[in-house]
Amino acid sequence: MGKLDQMEDPEVILNEALREMRENQIKNRERAVQALTQRNNLQNLVANEEKTCQNLEAKAAMALKQGNRDVARQLMREKLQHDGTLTQLRTSLEQANQTCEAVKTAIQREEEQFRVKTAEALAMKANMKQAQIQIEINKALDGFQKDETSQSWDRAEERIRTMQSEAQARAEISDTSVNARLAQIQDAQVDVEAEEALKSLEEKMGLAKAPETTQPAVQQPVTQAPPVAAPAPPESDVDKELAELENKLNQSTN
Repeated sequence: MGKLDQMEDPEVILNEALREMRENQIKNRERAVQALTQRNNLQNLVANEEKTCQNLEAKAAMALKQGNRDVARQLMREKLQHDGTLTQLRTSLEQANQTCEAVKTAIQREEEQFRVKTAEALAMKANMKQAQIQIEINKALDGFQKDETSQSWDRAEERIRTMQSEAQARAEISDTSVNARLAQIQDAQVDVEAEEALKSLEEKMGLAKAPETTQPAVQQPVTQAPPVAAPAPPESDVDKELAELENKLNQSTN
């Protein structure tokens, strides 16, 4: 891996960022130590000035008791000078205390931020490793090729499915042709039966044409033979209806 690749490596970038944060944290902690040291020095100066002022005031009181007013006046003049210095030192100490508190808060927040960033860096590294593994797996899967046996198996399955579809289509066409022929046969049978029933009805009603007969040379009385019953038509729905119609006609003529 070259230097350019190392610079673009996310893990290298994260490590470098954490290192810079740690260095800045160390520098800021050193600045905080210096600020606290100055604050402590101011506290010592304030304490010394307060003690000096107290001593001068005590000495002035002793001089007054001894009747030495001029000495007392000189001591009080010196005390007033120290009082001015003490006031300035107290102001500086108050500002130093505020600064030190702000510095300590900043240091605490910086430490918390460093912990958070460290945890985030670990999570990002883990995600990067997972992504790298997934990329390698995908590359491996993309490199897989179907062997010839698998391809032949797929072709055989496709051929069998095609043959089954063709067989179903041929069976469907065959069933359609057979059904059509059966329907034609049934229609022809029905037409024959209807025609026979119609002829029988015409004969019964006397509508059928009688066949022509030749006259004999000598006429002799002929006795009328009883009508011969026509053969019963085949029992079917049409025959039944014609028989009922015949009965009704016979009843009406009688």
